[in-house]
Amino acid sequence: MPATIRPLRETDHDQWRDLWTGYLEFYQTSVPPEVYASTFARLLGPDPRDFSALVAEEDGQLLGLAHYLFHRHCWKIEEVCYLQDLFVSPKARGTGLGRALIEAVYAAADAAGTPSVYWLTQDFNRQARQLYDRVGQATPFVRYIRPPT
Repeated sequence: MPATIRPLRETDHDQWRDLWTGYLEFYQTSVPPEVYASTFARLLGPDPRDFSALVAEEDGQLLGLAHYLFHRHCWKIEEVCYLQDLFVSPKARGTGLGRALIEAVYAAADAAGTPSVYWLTQDFNRQARQLYDRVGQATPFVRYIRPPT
């Protein structure tokens, strides 16, 4: 049975946590337990301007996730969509789930009247960048952050 892309549910918590942990570990980072709790609550919350989540499910097992957010942009009247986290379980990579999750975010953005979708990745994420080069367009922007205080 092929995977289904659907919104995150309350009952997905444990599997979602495992996937998000895998995502964070890939980027060599971690978050404290209260951030897991806060993020999951935001993903399921009623505020349409808060984060949303889609998951890829096959035979009752979650194999991927996408977290995204609509927000205002000074250069546009309509909002834009930021795809913050995209992760597919290593055992499901190369099956089209990453593309399906991105396309589902594209569809959610279109339905919200928000055609602009963007995301970031690290330079070393070569496997994902092969997909991103097929479904997106790289930009010349360089990201800066505030240094730790």
